[in-house]
Amino acid sequence: MAASWARMPLAVLDTETTGLEPEQGDRVIELGVVLFDEGEVSQRWGALIDPERPLPKDATRVTGITEADLAGKPVFSAVAQEFVALLEGRLLVAYNAAFDRGFIIHELARCDLSLPDGATWLDPLVFAKELQKGQGNMKLGTVAKRLGIPLEEAHRATADAECAGHVLIALSDQLPDGLEELLDQQEQWEAAQAAQRASWRNRRRGNQATVAATTGPTDALGPGYPHGDELDPVRFMFLRGTGRL
Repeated sequence: MAASWARMPLAVLDTETTGLEPEQGDRVIELGVVLFDEGEVSQRWGALIDPERPLPKDATRVTGITEADLAGKPVFSAVAQEFVALLEGRLLVAYNAAFDRGFIIHELARCDLSLPDGATWLDPLVFAKELQKGQGNMKLGTVAKRLGIPLEEAHRATADAECAGHVLIALSDQLPDGLEELLDQQEQWEAAQAAQRASWRNRRRGNQATVAATTGPTDALGPGYPHGDELDPVRFMFLRGTGRL
């Protein structure tokens, strides 16, 4: 039986973007919102967005979205009010929420808009990292597969959003029933995970420095992480492709 917060109105969000750094001018190229009510999908909304800048090849490689797909599509400001209206009165959900939240806040600020007052975010990635610990990588599609949830179009916004919502609902019976308790648990786990990542990166950098001092530079990768210092393979692809790695 679904936990009480899982039956609340949810708005599950996903963005596809030109890159990884909204502060450096990267923009949203696709928005997806899937609404859940009483634990079930009640509405799907999605839009391709003209980013008002060239589309990097790495963005196309990751998402499959091309310049031709974006030709003639609305700019973000043209859909911003409709997008924000979908979020009103709902818990906001995103897989790896910090990424999507950062882009959405930057895009809305360009339009002199903001997220609904008091917006509360849930991140299924934080919960999956604890509840599926030791079971393999934590990419959305992999986590979903372990739960028996299909993901037909990975790295497309509406499909990813819907999958993330189903992942959250599927994990709900292993999480606190009350929203406040859930938010407290999310905060604790998120802090512990951040500390663990920082510790692993510091150890790895220290090991590399030691090896480099004795044998020269190395590209040795951390245990279980095929993308070196970067734990997110999509981010790794972007960083390498744009010369930032």
